Amino acid sequence: MAPNAVKLACCNLKLKYNVHILMSNDDGYRAAGLEAMATALSTTDTVTVVAPDRDRSGSSNSLTLDRPLRVHQADNGVYFVNGTPTDCVHLAITGLLENEPNMVVSGINAGANMGDDVLYSGTVAAAMEGRFLGLPAVAVSMTSFDPAHYSTGVKAIASIIDRLRKQGLQQTSILNVNVPDVPWNDIKGFKITRLGNRHKSEGVIKQSDPRGNPIYWVGPPGSAQDAGESTDFHAVEHNFISITPLQIDLTRYDSLQNLDDWLHGRS
Repeated sequence: MAPNAVKLACCNLKLKYNVHILMSNDDGYRAAGLEAMATALSTTDTVTVVAPDRDRSGSSNSLTLDRPLRVHQADNGVYFVNGTPTDCVHLAITGLLENEPNMVVSGINAGANMGDDVLYSGTVAAAMEGRFLGLPAVAVSMTSFDPAHYSTGVKAIASIIDRLRKQGLQQTSILNVNVPDVPWNDIKGFKITRLGNRHKSEGVIKQSDPRGNPIYWVGPPGSAQDAGESTDFHAVEHNFISITPLQIDLTRYDSLQNLDDWLHGRS
């Protein structure tokens, strides 16, 4: 049987029944996952897509400040921008769109964004920018780099949005959703998880260009290190949809007093 919608934490941000959803991603405006999600969600809600003009994976939270941004609109109404995912969401919410959206959905990304990945992910960054600008925000990724079951990711997010209509989301939270690339009927349910972490990244790959000059490719990420039962890695490995609440405030509060003692020479 298909899984039930997960119960989300209550708060001030509750969606109306007809939602204006801003969609973005980091794979580019032509990405299959973005198209699948936008097509499905537009059957029940208003969807506006503002996405990068090309693949901007790994762009994290970067904003373009050294040149103007240009926005174009494709024949299907999708806006595409010569900038990062964060640029796209920032532009959409702060002036590009005549009608401000009610929430941000970023994805569906091809490839998981779990553990340390969230620090680099443009998919997660787009959702963070939406949350930073006051909107409920969800990032969604499939565990495969060549997904065969985008429909499973679509159903997962539709279920979460339906839950948000009934019960709000914590105001400071971003939901980072990772979906196993399996048929919907093989999904065992939803799990609320924490971020795991990976081993150290593999080394850079050194090559030479046609003139013999050295060039470098960033190596693959490390394999899962902290992947215990409560983590996002463990959940998707066992065919659960992982939902990890993220926050913008990166302050490590449990270190404040120790750091103050260190600074002032107190033992």
